[in-house]
Amino acid sequence: MEIAAKEQELVERTKRFIKAELKRADVTYEELAKRLREHGLEETKGSIAAKISRGAFPATFFIAVMKAIGIEHVRLEDI
Repeated sequence: MEIAAKEQELVERTKRFIKAELKRADVTYEELAKRLREHGLEETKGSIAAKISRGAFPATFFIAVMKAIGIEHVRLEDI
């Protein structure tokens, strides 16, 4: 299944947004995995890297990541 160009653009922008926010928060994938486990999500450094690399993850993962790094508000125009 091929992703439409507009959808692929949104995938890429979302991946960049997550990576930028992790960098801004100085949180590694390993640290993020630890924080997510504290919230009841069983993620590993590898599973996080794979999800972000693919750009394929549920909205709940995105929300959990934002919450784990202390982001309370996300402006969609920033993605």
